[in-house]
This record gives sequence, C-alpha cells and structure tokens, in this order.
Amino acid sequence: MTGDKPGEDDLVRLIRELVRRRAPGLLTGIGDDCAVLEGHGGGASLLVTTDLLIEDVHFRRRWAEPADIGAKALAVNVSDIAAMGGLPRWALVGLGCPDGTGADEVEAFYEGAVAVADEHGVAIIGGDTSASPAGWLVSVTLLGEAVRPVLRSTARPGDVIAVTDTLGRAAAGLAVLERETAPRGVDSALLDDVTGAHLRPRARVDEGRWLADAGGVTAMMDLSDGLATDLGRLVAESGVGAHVDVERLPIAAATRAVADALDVDPVDWATGGGEDYELLVVCDPVLFARLRDGLADATGTALTAVGEIMAGSGTRWLDGRGRAVAVAPGFEHFRG
Repeated sequence: MTGDKPGEDDLVRLIRELVRRRAPGLLTGIGDDCAVLEGHGGGASLLVTTDLLIEDVHFRRRWAEPADIGAKALAVNVSDIAAMGGLPRWALVGLGCPDGTGADEVEAFYEGAVAVADEHGVAIIGGDTSASPAGWLVSVTLLGEAVRPVLRSTARPGDVIAVTDTLGRAAAGLAVLERETAPRGVDSALLDDVTGAHLRPRARVDEGRWLADAGGVTAMMDLSDGLATDLGRLVAESGVGAHVDVERLPIAAATRAVADALDVDPVDWATGGGEDYELLVVCDPVLFARLRDGLADATGTALTAVGEIMAGSGTRWLDGRGRAVAVAPGFEHFRG
C-alpha cells in the first residue's frame, strides 16, 4: 500500500493476503484472469471471473449507448475466459441505473449484452437490478470451462512474448470520442474502426482456445489495462523479467492515421492505452512460427512476436537498436 490512495495492484495484494486461505476445490485464486476450480468427475475445470463497469470510469454516456454498455460488459468478461483458453458458458448480470432511466434504455442494454452472449454461446442465467445514486453501474460474473487452463504465472526465461492482432485501436477510438469534432484528414471508415474498437471490443475466444490446444503456449492473459501494465503483471506472477522491442509492436493503419492527425505517438496508445482485449501470449520460441502460422490459418488473426521473457524481474522497453526507451503506463482504475 502506498499512502492514502492505493493503486489497483496495491489493493489486489492486500485482498490476496486477507483471503489467502485456500478453499477445497480451488486450483488458482486471486492473481489471474479467472479463478480456476476443480471440475466434477475429473472433467474440465470451472473458470469464474467478474468485472465492474462504472459510468465515467469505464464508459461515458455522452457517446456510449445502452446497447454499447451491455455489449462491452459481456465482452470484457468473455475476454477473461478467452485468456485462459476457455469456453464461456453462463453469465450473471447486475445493473444499477439512476432515476430517470427509461425501460427502453434497460431493454437496449440487455439487447447488447444478449447479442454478445449469443455470439459466444453464453446463457445469461440471472443477476440483479438496483437504483443507483449516480451513474450507471454494471457487474457481470461469468463462468466457463477449460480442460487445460493457461495461467499468467507460468512464463519461462527464453519464451517469446507475442500479441494478437494490433494494439492501440481502442485508445485511438477514445481519443476521437473525447473530441467535439472529428480529427481532420482522417477517413470516416478509419474513425469508425477505432471508435468501434473502444465501444464494442471483441473477445478472442476462438484464438484463445486454439492457442491453448495447440501446445507450446506457456502463459497467457488478455490486455485490458495496456501492454505496459498487463505484461508487468504477467512477469510478476511468473517471477521473471522481460524485454520488449517497441518497434515491433503491431499498430493498425487506422490507429496511426488518428495519431498523426492528433499529433500523438501511437506507441503510447499501444503500450498504455488499454481496453484492446487482445491476447498477450507467451510461448516456446521453437514453436512460435508454427503457432503464428496455425493461428492465422485457423482464425485469420495475426500473432506478432514483440519481445522475450528474461531471468530477473521487471520489463525493459527497447528501440530497434536495443536502447532503453520510456513508454506510457497502462490504465489505472484508481487514478485520480
């Protein structure tokens, strides 16, 4: 804990200490994308995850429609299951709304949530509703299954660090949405691409399951708070270090176009923007090429090597000549 205003990781460490007693049937507790529980009769393990989405922290009603909020609330939880290589199955949805919220808004919220649930074969089986004294508050608990859950605590020195698809699109979309006018010189299709990435993130379930089944993946998690923050969590859980070549980070043309228009370094969005919900994949270096090519064939999604797991601790960020560079930190839920 640091002073009177702890960060999210500080609070997680505190809670972890307070509830460290292991329960029967618990295989993996606090510190990963999901809790992992023993399955019945030696079958698949049960995965459990939960996320809060709070107005003006995770979304703003100025641009997020109720259907967007519902869709995002399901997607970010599905992404946690995907990060373990699992299959999402059942969801509980809690919704708190302020006075004046119309039935049509609540209906639209659930339509957005159901659309994402249906896409991934998830059944919404219950939840709760409440009045909220301020803005909207959404809580989703999602359960899934995995035969061989992939953890974030099992990376090894020498492993390749890779990411799916591209980084920074959601941050670029948020930058566009926060402006009163669209940035000049950027095609509307590119603007729609990045704002859609922020409003309606896509969970990489097929990719996560394929990678978990393919063999050679030693650790995995999803990128919710930015590569700088989330890779830091992975190496801390694994007791290792890492180095990343920032010039190898995959950044979409749409992201670069918006960054250029707004005079922003797109690498800052790639390392610190957050809410990409891509997979951070750590794998055996000998098998990387097979995993990269196989994932592209199976799902159409690119897998890009960006660094290496090292002995030691912490993450070094390097340019193409191996010189240390500073990068933007990731999203902090308790930042004032």
